[in-house]
Amino acid sequence: MANIRQLDPSASPLDHFGSELRHWREAAGLSQPQLGAKLFCTGSLVGQIETAHKVPTRDFAERVDSVLGTGGAFGRLVGLVLRSQLPTWFQEMARMEAQATYLSTYQAQVVYGLLQTEAYARAVIGTPPPANVDELVAARMERQRVLEREGPPQVWAVLDEAVLLRRIGGREVMWNQLAHLLSFRDSRHVSVQVLPFEAGQHTSLAGSFSIMRFDADPDILYTEDFAQGHATANSETVRDGSFRYAHLQATALSAEDSAALISRVMEERYGDRTESGERGLA
Repeated sequence: MANIRQLDPSASPLDHFGSELRHWREAAGLSQPQLGAKLFCTGSLVGQIETAHKVPTRDFAERVDSVLGTGGAFGRLVGLVLRSQLPTWFQEMARMEAQATYLSTYQAQVVYGLLQTEAYARAVIGTPPPANVDELVAARMERQRVLEREGPPQVWAVLDEAVLLRRIGGREVMWNQLAHLLSFRDSRHVSVQVLPFEAGQHTSLAGSFSIMRFDADPDILYTEDFAQGHATANSETVRDGSFRYAHLQATALSAEDSAALISRVMEERYGDRTESGERGLA
């Protein structure tokens, strides 16, 4: 029997999506199984999304737009739905990130979220594994659409060399992640630099941070710990962060030398060999 739980469309973006999906499906005279067949999924999945028990993917939303002829309405709405799956304390950060003109980040532990592959993101988010890992991974991938829009932000990422060497998700995941970083070599909007170990002490030994710049609003400096994020527009704090970041960029390898180091680590550390690293028997 079809799930007919009533939703309050104003309760959340997920509830609104489910309510709209039911409205358009019924207007088309389709049952949940019939729509599922057209979307190449089960009627049960359609029902779960209509009742806000399942978070839709962007692929699902775009297929709904195509099948029901909704003019891209669900594709526009799903971004809001996925962003709502982010931790509450991070949602405002994601909103500002999407509006920034310049994004400058130093990452000491992992690849910057906007530059992560899906498999790498899943390994990072899944340690320890939250109950909604699929939704969080989808939300992180949705954040990356900012790089694909017309007039994307300028992104400057300085990664500690430790980021390249820390095996997250296994050899294949790391190889693909480093290959993804190399794919930005010719980008006009993304620059990746590596801060090598040989640089010694530097201006951000305290950890990772990001600076967001906007056309009309004050700059924002953002840091986070294991529990939550911290954003400030305090001019002195932002000025200090900008000073530290400028020194990190100057100390880091050039984009060209960074790409060479990434390539070398790819082959030497994550190249074609057994996952365990053990030698074969002679």
